[in-house]
Amino acid sequence: MPDTAIPRRPKPSVDRTPAAVGTARHVVIVGAGFGGLACAQALAGSEVRVTVVDRRNHHLFQPLLYQVATAALSPADIASPIRSILSRANNIDVVMGEVRAIDHAGRRVLLADGGHVPFDTLVLATGSAYNYFGHDEWARHAPGLKSIRDARRLRARLLRSFEEAESCALPGRRSALLTTVIVGGGPTGVEMAGAVAELARFTLRRDFRRIDAHEARIILVEAGPRLLASFSPETSDYAAASLRGLGVEVRLGAKVTDVSDGAVTIDGASVEAATLIWAAGIRALAPASLGFEVDRAGRIEVADDLSVPGRAGVFALGDAASFSQDDHPLPALAQVARQQGTHLGRALLAGTTRPFRYVSRGDTAVIGRHAAVFDAGRWHLRGRVAWLLWALVHIYLLVGFDKRLQVGLKWLWRYTTFERGARLIDEEEPATQSGPGHSSRDGEHPLRRLATVREGVDGD
Repeated sequence: MPDTAIPRRPKPSVDRTPAAVGTARHVVIVGAGFGGLACAQALAGSEVRVTVVDRRNHHLFQPLLYQVATAALSPADIASPIRSILSRANNIDVVMGEVRAIDHAGRRVLLADGGHVPFDTLVLATGSAYNYFGHDEWARHAPGLKSIRDARRLRARLLRSFEEAESCALPGRRSALLTTVIVGGGPTGVEMAGAVAELARFTLRRDFRRIDAHEARIILVEAGPRLLASFSPETSDYAAASLRGLGVEVRLGAKVTDVSDGAVTIDGASVEAATLIWAAGIRALAPASLGFEVDRAGRIEVADDLSVPGRAGVFALGDAASFSQDDHPLPALAQVARQQGTHLGRALLAGTTRPFRYVSRGDTAVIGRHAAVFDAGRWHLRGRVAWLLWALVHIYLLVGFDKRLQVGLKWLWRYTTFERGARLIDEEEPATQSGPGHSSRDGEHPLRRLATVREGVDGD
């Protein structure tokens, strides 16, 4: 009997709203980052029905991801289950799912699994990804930091490079293994460069016998004329000087023209490096594919009340929104998203909209031990005071008292002992520069797979 293909009937679109909406107004929030979560919390305990949709089950404190990547913290320290955060709000439900499209006529959010969530009001807080400026193929060689998986893979690459360098007798090969290149001189790039420099300086000195900390080479590449472009020039100069004091090579006005397995081309010169990290520019996630007009960075143009022109009952905030204040676009910062989320949630609760006005609480970045910068209006703080303020701000912004306590105690322990506990290399992590989701077969990398696991702390 010949084989015949049996046609499959398309799955019916099932309402994924966890509970009946009834007559209550239904607000659907796509994304549980800083903006989406703040909006949901502003609506908590009200008569408004809220459904939060996110492709992950956890809220992630992205500003501290680099500390997971450099073995200072474990993933559990900076992530909390969305359901746990919102568990006390009986009017809020959570759906774990990926948004595929928006049915604007039917007012439904369509999910990748075939289900849908109907809405009366839609809030898009989809966040962002790194922008490779037309070279998306570079992402597999120079990953950014946007997820726990990214941080764990990057941590594995750094530590594996140290492990292999310990037993490598070839000077050129050893130099490449101990070279890290970071592209982008914004807060993430600056903080990452300082953290990698301190990891190399203290970890190599104390834990390894055959390699010297001074052999480690960290290169920070910035295409602009100075680091931390949104900060004051004096602050930028301090950051550059502090990084150079840690042994970081700061290259300003330098452009990356090519990225490949184990190498990066900077201003025409190739640099071999086992670890490449991308921290240059971001683009909004998803909005263009959801039927909205977007700018060059993929962000949705919004009105002063965060509404999307031409789309009744639809709002956007955080990294997904293009919002200008005093003729200047707002930066992609956690505090911007949180303020927008809280503002919008309160406006929806009141049943009216009003213009949003961002109030800066100051911009901050840490460079290393006792070295940080904090710009707030005409105040430009540097050094120990800024370092302390940076720590207090980040502890305050963490969700939940337990996270604040855990991170605070770990920072105190690290400060007094110079220890970094989460020094794990995932056994399944391939020794490749191919990036998340790719194996070493995607392009052979000179790093061979190692089975060595450096034991660290629980909670990873």
